[in-house]
Amino acid sequence: MRPREQEFSAQDDAAPVDMLAALFEARNWTCEVVSDDEMVGEVQGSWAKYQLRAIWRAQDNVLQFLCLPDIRVQDDKKQRAYELLSLVNEQMWLGHFDIWSNGEVLLYRHGALLGDDGMLSLTQAQSLVENAIDECDRFYPAFQFVLWGDKDPRDALDAAMVDAAGEA
Repeated sequence: MRPREQEFSAQDDAAPVDMLAALFEARNWTCEVVSDDEMVGEVQGSWAKYQLRAIWRAQDNVLQFLCLPDIRVQDDKKQRAYELLSLVNEQMWLGHFDIWSNGEVLLYRHGALLGDDGMLSLTQAQSLVENAIDECDRFYPAFQFVLWGDKDPRDALDAAMVDAAGEA
């Protein structure tokens, strides 16, 4: 892991990987900067520990942000998983869920188009991370219901979208 010693204030913008690495380090989350264009980290969500990965593509000023909830889709469950993906993605405003063909891994993916300077603000970095975790937490139960509970995709989504009143 390459050390990152920069500290950014709320008013600063920085290279995307640097800003995300600083955010992870400030929150004491596990983080590794793989290169100037890529970082990997882990965050505990409500349902699982999520691997977060950011890949910067300077030629397009696009930051691809991935969240992997460590769910693999077995061949016999693919049809129902794709049906659920379709239903889930209709609910999404930012990003989408997909099944990565290499390893059959479920993932959330969002491409953030940054401005001409290619810089990321602290607010943008926090929003990317929080949105990815929130969406994975929101739909994790639906994927569990389909992949491990053999529920119908529509029923699984309906059951997962029930909001409890209050907290236990």
